[in-house]
Amino acid sequence: MGKPTGFLEYQRQEDAWIPVKERICDFQEFHKHLNEKERQMQGARCMNCGVPFCQSALQLKGMVTGCPLHNMIPEWNDEIYHGHYEHALSRLLKTSNFPEFTGRVCPALCEKACICGMNDSPVTVHDNELFLIEKAFEEGWMKPRIPEVRSGKKVAVIGAGPSGLAVADQLNHRGHLVTVFEREDRIGGLLMYGIPNMKLQKEVILRRQKLMEDEGVVFRTGCDVGKNVSAQELQEEYDAIVLCCGAKKARGLAVEDFNETKGIYYAVDFLTSTTKDLLNGKKEFAVSAEGKHVVVVGGGDTGNDCVGTCIRQGCASITQLEMMPMPPVERTADNPWPEWPKVLKTDYGQQEAIECFGADPRIYETTVKKLKTKKGKLTGIQTVKVGFENRKMVEQAGTEKDLKCDLLLIAAGFVGCEDYTAEAFNVPRTERGVIKTAPGAYGTEVSKVFTAGDMHRGQSLVVWAITEGRHCAAEVDEFLMGYTNLS
Repeated sequence: MGKPTGFLEYQRQEDAWIPVKERICDFQEFHKHLNEKERQMQGARCMNCGVPFCQSALQLKGMVTGCPLHNMIPEWNDEIYHGHYEHALSRLLKTSNFPEFTGRVCPALCEKACICGMNDSPVTVHDNELFLIEKAFEEGWMKPRIPEVRSGKKVAVIGAGPSGLAVADQLNHRGHLVTVFEREDRIGGLLMYGIPNMKLQKEVILRRQKLMEDEGVVFRTGCDVGKNVSAQELQEEYDAIVLCCGAKKARGLAVEDFNETKGIYYAVDFLTSTTKDLLNGKKEFAVSAEGKHVVVVGGGDTGNDCVGTCIRQGCASITQLEMMPMPPVERTADNPWPEWPKVLKTDYGQQEAIECFGADPRIYETTVKKLKTKKGKLTGIQTVKVGFENRKMVEQAGTEKDLKCDLLLIAAGFVGCEDYTAEAFNVPRTERGVIKTAPGAYGTEVSKVFTAGDMHRGQSLVVWAITEGRHCAAEVDEFLMGYTNLS
């Protein structure tokens, strides 16, 4: 374990955030990291619990708490405390393919289940993980691991998001010949074009791409399977195919003229446009919030990312609509540890809005009722308060309000995978719009075609996508070889 009395001696110390007024001036990551001595103290807080809930991924009341990857957290926290960073890294990489991604964007399910957090603050698992992997790249420990023996089996992975990358990484290290097809101009999926630069600098993804290419993975960008790449030809050429295309069919708004009105964008399209402009060095954004009154529909992480992005672009105002009631500030009696805490989270975007505009941008139990337009262009919206009766949303009469709005961003979630790739391979889907498989399995009803990630699970977290990719890779390996030693 870490220091036996560490959790009594040291207080939780997270990586600090750069002040709002400074960080909104650019799209750079905004965390200040602890020095090594401070990080060792944070590792020392780990308690070596008899049953480490942090790595358990327990499902309680329909929600998971603890790490889905089953990262061996107490082991590498102990090694961090003792300064044995290479040993710590070896334990981390045994279960986690891309700690540089989860160390930045994961909501830290591990910390929510940390026993130290039952009566005090949890261990800084999330920050410790990021420290380890960045230390490894800095010191040159992350060297290509090229398989000594190749199986001769060829695998096509469709989609280079976190699940596709995990599938490719696992199967390549097993010795199979892996080609990843990605329709965008860069790999990463939502890591590249759905998560803003200030949460995940894109150099981090390109660094991992270079490592995987050096290890033998082939990436083919601009390849849209089902459109400019034939599914039939892939089925003829490859021994196995894994569909990891995400669940990007966005949920719209049931309001009149929604599809015809200018000034309305789905959140992922807006974030993608911004990231592409930044990567391509453009001085102006193709879709810009500058000087505009922005309304974001959706209170989740993507909605928060839109808030932060719009503030950096110089919006005139920002409002975030959330259909659900405002969560409690602290756990309620019916939501005890170690359940996932259903409490109010004020993330970086909301913090920035509070400081820039003087108020929390979120309005709860509210949605858009009508659009106001002039010559087909959005000029404002009418909102209405809502409640839920028998799981159906019900408007509250007499609660309508008008808001200025010339940019409306929809971050209301997704309703499944896009149609065309699934149809190209003739794989059936469920009523939730994701690829159908047997429970707990990844093989589809079509021979040698598998699926993983959001396309299989539905919209979820990066850590779940990586977990799915690892499990799917094991199933593919067994299909190809008759057995597997992947986990």
